Amino acid sequence: MQNNISPTEQIDLSQLKTESLFDRPSKVKVSDLGKICQPNQSIAEFLQSLPNQFAACELHRLAELIVNCYQNKRIIAAAIGGHVIKVGTAPYLIDLIERGFLQSISMNGSAAIHDWELAVSGKTSEDVASQLKLGLFGMAKETADGFADAARWGTESARGLGFALGKQIEENKNPWANSSLLAAAYRHKIPCTVHVALGTDIVHMHPQVSGAILGEASLIDFRILCQVVKNMQHGLWLNIGSAVVMPEVFLKAIAIAKNLGADLSDLITANLDKESKYRTRMNVLSRPSAVGIEIIGHHEINIPLLHANILAKWQNSFYQNNSERIQL
Repeated sequence: MQNNISPTEQIDLSQLKTESLFDRPSKVKVSDLGKICQPNQSIAEFLQSLPNQFAACELHRLAELIVNCYQNKRIIAAAIGGHVIKVGTAPYLIDLIERGFLQSISMNGSAAIHDWELAVSGKTSEDVASQLKLGLFGMAKETADGFADAARWGTESARGLGFALGKQIEENKNPWANSSLLAAAYRHKIPCTVHVALGTDIVHMHPQVSGAILGEASLIDFRILCQVVKNMQHGLWLNIGSAVVMPEVFLKAIAIAKNLGADLSDLITANLDKESKYRTRMNVLSRPSAVGIEIIGHHEINIPLLHANILAKWQNSFYQNNSERIQL
């Protein structure tokens, strides 16, 4: 077949169809732009000043859904990874527990370790590189002892690992207990479950920690979480900072709940993490949920923003509802 295309001939653009800029559909309007927030304005005004685009819209949407679930007495549960504790955001989640917004908290083994160490010693997160060179990485004896004792009691009592760790922190009157999610859940009598992957956490390296006992305590926690998920009709699941363990645990809990007849067709899920990952997209946002929201960014920024947004929207809703009652 002969090629008749000239190597230098340009296309004729004179017949292009055009339209008016003023008639053309556009995604961004001047009203969508961010507004400058002055130093004397409130956090609620700052949040309202954010650009009406992408993650800012999702932040508002998620906060509104959380407030709606709270007002309608639906279960809101959060699952977290270790970095959520390490970067200092536990106080925001603790406050949501204390205000009644969060009715269940779940975490992987790393999060539980960082939470426990902060409560017991006021510090956590060793320098892995330097400690590894010295042969001392993960060798904190107190941490291993605490988890060994908690796992044993949690198994023998059938209360699970999360409950046992929270109880241990509270009963030992640790000076930094107020910084602990485990302790907050124990104080407020909500489920707190810890889901370990054996061989992944520093306490697994110590001889006093029994894999059989630790595994049984964590399996009890898994079954407690399954009971929570089974009752999450119209509820909301927050996955924060866990890309593998908690999304996998959540999917299996969903499978059990559905097998036992739970209707979770209207479940809302959200993922807050530094990156978008396959398991969170599939196991959290897509497969189990009617509505899935993803907000990507640093926990130390996004979690305080979400917390402030929840409180601002809840306060605004509270005043609106009371104003309506007064007018009636």
